[in-house]
Amino acid sequence: MAVAAFEEIVETFEFLDDWEDRYAHVIDLGRAMPPLDENLRTPATKVDGCASQVWLVPQVKGDVITFDGESDAMIVRGLIAILRTLYSGRTATEILAIDAPAEFARLGLDSHLSAQRSNGLRAMIERVRLFAASAA
Repeated sequence: MAVAAFEEIVETFEFLDDWEDRYAHVIDLGRAMPPLDENLRTPATKVDGCASQVWLVPQVKGDVITFDGESDAMIVRGLIAILRTLYSGRTATEILAIDAPAEFARLGLDSHLSAQRSNGLRAMIERVRLFAASAA
């Protein structure tokens, strides 16, 4: 179900031997993501349940949904970049069919994130799924 861009992330993770390099790659993905406009950082776009500040902003064009996001923590910004790769450019039905925890497990992130980061990631995934469900 994963798109080619997500598969590239999986391949890169498989190539990188240690977790410091993998974390650095996640941070680089976040740095490459365009910043979220300050005007979009509102209570309505803020994701509750994250230890750091996180905003996710969905957009719908036709039946395709895209997401932008921001965080004040670099590793979380990288997780947002991975989520965007996994979800953006898909229909609501496609988004709801994605098993995001399983996809993140392919990266090994399920067992290498702190409890707080894991909870935040679950909150971000839930926010995306709720939006997709409302758009379906």
